[in-house]
Amino acid sequence: MIYAIFAPLFLALFVPLLSRIKDKIHTGVFVFFIPFVIFLYFVRFIGNDFQPIRETVNWIPSMGINFDFYLDGLSLLFVLLISGIGALVVLYSVFYLSKSEKLGSFYVYLLMFMAAMLGVVLSDNVFVLYTFWELTSISSFLLIGYWNFKERSRYGAQKSMLITVFGGLSMLGGFILLTIITGTTSIQGMIGQVDVILSSDYLLLILVLILLGAFTKSAQFPFHIWLPDAMEAPTPVSAYLHSATMVKAGIYLVARFSPIFSGYEWFFIIVSLVGLLTMLWGSYMAVRQTDLKAILAFSTISQLGMIMAMLGFGTEAAVFAAMFHILNHATFKGSLFMITGIIDHETGTRDIRKLGGLMTFMPMTATLALFGTFSMAGVPLPFLNGFYSKELFFESTLGLDGANFLSQLIPYIAVIASIFTFVYSMYYFFGVFTGPNHVGKLPKKPHEAPFGMLIAPIILILGVILIGLFPNMVNAPFLQHAAEAVNSGVEYQEIYFWHGWTSPAFIMSLIVVGVGIILFLTRKKWTGIYRVLPGNLSFNKVYDSLLKKVDTYSAGITNVYMTGSLKTYMVLILGAMFIVTISFMLITDGLTISFDDIAEITILEVSVVIIIIIGAIATLFTRSNLALVLVTGIVGYGVSMLFAIYRAPDIALTQLVVETISIALFLLCFYHLPKLKKREESVGSKTVNIIISVGFGLMMTLIGISAHSTNWFAPISDYFVETSYTLGGGNNIVNVILVDMRGLDTLFEITVLGIAALAIIGLIKLTSNKEAK
Repeated sequence: MIYAIFAPLFLALFVPLLSRIKDKIHTGVFVFFIPFVIFLYFVRFIGNDFQPIRETVNWIPSMGINFDFYLDGLSLLFVLLISGIGALVVLYSVFYLSKSEKLGSFYVYLLMFMAAMLGVVLSDNVFVLYTFWELTSISSFLLIGYWNFKERSRYGAQKSMLITVFGGLSMLGGFILLTIITGTTSIQGMIGQVDVILSSDYLLLILVLILLGAFTKSAQFPFHIWLPDAMEAPTPVSAYLHSATMVKAGIYLVARFSPIFSGYEWFFIIVSLVGLLTMLWGSYMAVRQTDLKAILAFSTISQLGMIMAMLGFGTEAAVFAAMFHILNHATFKGSLFMITGIIDHETGTRDIRKLGGLMTFMPMTATLALFGTFSMAGVPLPFLNGFYSKELFFESTLGLDGANFLSQLIPYIAVIASIFTFVYSMYYFFGVFTGPNHVGKLPKKPHEAPFGMLIAPIILILGVILIGLFPNMVNAPFLQHAAEAVNSGVEYQEIYFWHGWTSPAFIMSLIVVGVGIILFLTRKKWTGIYRVLPGNLSFNKVYDSLLKKVDTYSAGITNVYMTGSLKTYMVLILGAMFIVTISFMLITDGLTISFDDIAEITILEVSVVIIIIIGAIATLFTRSNLALVLVTGIVGYGVSMLFAIYRAPDIALTQLVVETISIALFLLCFYHLPKLKKREESVGSKTVNIIISVGFGLMMTLIGISAHSTNWFAPISDYFVETSYTLGGGNNIVNVILVDMRGLDTLFEITVLGIAALAIIGLIKLTSNKEAK
């Protein structure tokens, strides 16, 4: 499994090279094989006898953080969606994206996102899951802002990043609390300690923190506002991130942790209410939109709310319906996003007010859209998979405990939201493909898309039809395992299209279709309601206002201390270090002074220290550049003598070399050094200087004494003494530490110096070229 997760990242290293030959071969052709092979690898696990698989690769075992990967029915469902639809999206992008685009960057971001999503759904370690979770936020930010020359793209990318990262940090807090309570970082290990978690005093806090991560990522109300703005991304990105993968990460998170929280009443209340409200608001707002991708964005919000609500119900029927609809939604919504891209690509616009009558010009696209929109609407036809999961959703709302008001209200909310779903689905199809055409007003003369661009949506629509005709084909060997991973009580039941005229769920579907047709036909007469609800109210305005206030206040605070004065910066930095350090030492009883086990002090050491002190004080009163260089050298050489006296010849030699080079450089630049002048400073400024200087010196003295006087844990020097010869093969402990124990540190220090040297050479050459001109 680990190879499947990191394969996209490995290929991403070579994409910039492959993109150089994009004029001959589109970069997407090479990228296509990675998700396709991953899909073929995992599809072999589908079967009635499938059993969970676990793999572990050590990462930070001392902290309990390892690459623990766990493949069960739930993660298999998401892995196949990520890889399968990922392959189709790459295939679609080969024909959608021009070779003049920055294809190297696009596919690097896409592969990064693919690896991150695979890591999220396969990780059993909560901290590894969080790492991949935030990588999805970063990569989606890059993908949404791919056309960074557009202001709206940058705005949408920033909004998605801020909202989802906020949720991710909240989720991390919940993970930390869970780890503290259970003593394990394994999700499966936590599931095995449900009683411990449910009895914790922090249960509600943990639930809220984790749900914030899920709700922000899956665009649940009121965090849904980032998804419509993310539609500024290229259509392949929308089809991948915002229909099948990223927005379902929150769904996955709730499903994965359902075995822990499903027995908690507040889980049912919060998740069900937020899901139903999101479903209702998303479907209601979709009818208002005029941009095709905006319609699909709010449609996605609504559908995600529906799935979230079913997970909140937590019953066997609801959980199975949720798993079924996750699959169905990916097929019809992914195809509709691609169809929208085709319409935009071939007509030059996504504005539904400018479109119409395209069935004549784009019959194949119209046929695909017919199946996709009617499946999304839940039209009761046996070859549309969306109807099956929508009816199962209705059945799950009727199967709840009717003893409380919320349970009694849920079926009505479900029907109302589904009515608007029907309306926006019909609005999309008939508004684009029927009625009078406006060919003369379109930026491009419409025509059918190239067949290559149609392949991916055709495959997805075939999935819609095949699942509709043979729903049990994916039931027992696939969906059943996914549902059991969320709720072990789910029992196998065959999926039927027809349950009789008296079936309550079928009656609810008929109500949706009947009322939906009436509202669709009279849409122009009642859409004025949007001037009342939401009217001028908008969560986007709240977001923009908060962001503006944060910018204003942070700029005001920053301007207080960012004055351009190096002296002010040093005062603030050193003052903060003094306050924090001394406070910490006081709180932890670190101000311990002990003179036990100290070396004998002779007249030699005292003499050297007196010389150093005299030299340091002399720097304050010296007015000659030459004298200042010499006095500074006295201090440096004095320190070298102390190192030599205390038997640290390597450090002494290093100090001597550094001091000698420093003095030599000063003398080489002596002619260009500015003349020292007495600075006129106020008494207050001098007082601050004295306080900072004395305070910082006192702090370092106290730290040195405290470090010698306290023994909270065994000193690391014992380890170096014991292992320097056996591990490093050297008698000189200092050399072994630098070369072996801290080999990487030393290597990077040398690397930094090398980079700095290259930069200096570049600056010198740049200056020389300018002077030559």
